[in-house]
Amino acid sequence: MFRFLIACLLPLFLLGCGAQSVWAPDEDVARAAYRDKAPPSITLYTMVNNRSGAGGHSALLINASQRLIFDPAGSWWHRLAPERNDVIYGITPTMLDFYIDYHARETYHVVEQTLQVSPELAEQALRIVEGYGAVPKAMCARSTSDVLNRLPGFESIPHTLRPIKVMEAFGKLPGVTSRKIYDDDPDEHEELLREQQRARFDKLVEGIAEGR
Repeated sequence: MFRFLIACLLPLFLLGCGAQSVWAPDEDVARAAYRDKAPPSITLYTMVNNRSGAGGHSALLINASQRLIFDPAGSWWHRLAPERNDVIYGITPTMLDFYIDYHARETYHVVEQTLQVSPELAEQALRIVEGYGAVPKAMCARSTSDVLNRLPGFESIPHTLRPIKVMEAFGKLPGVTSRKIYDDDPDEHEELLREQQRARFDKLVEGIAEGR
């Protein structure tokens, strides 16, 4: 029965992250919770192709009662950062460095745009992403812009499928600070993703085995 269950789960797992629902256990989320000492803020991350200038991905870092990343249809994963439907918890400084380093490479750089907000607004953003649900592939900018547009003061963010459009609109908000992060690491994204997928599957198998 155990082998049969694994055989059934494997094709589903290999479909990729897309709009697949991921739901970490309560104890994992509670254990990973991290609150940063910096002022409450919302940070937009945009991954930009170094050759074409096109946007490759959009994500939000929210520093509220805890710090988390809304990584819609993203591929980054770490075993110490539990995920619930594209919301990644436990974003310590080390985890944030891992996240940025994963995306910044010879073919892409990362644009980081941060805006300090009130604790209430940061908490509102946190609750919105927690209730947003899993995001389909290629809809990262659409979901990111949708989340931002729901917040007071962010109404100028357009509903769009283009990460660069979200980045440009966010950059026009008063008080935004920006930086660009480059890395000349080889573009081994696909191999790294495969390694992470194997690690996720191993964890899934361990969970099933323990529940037998």
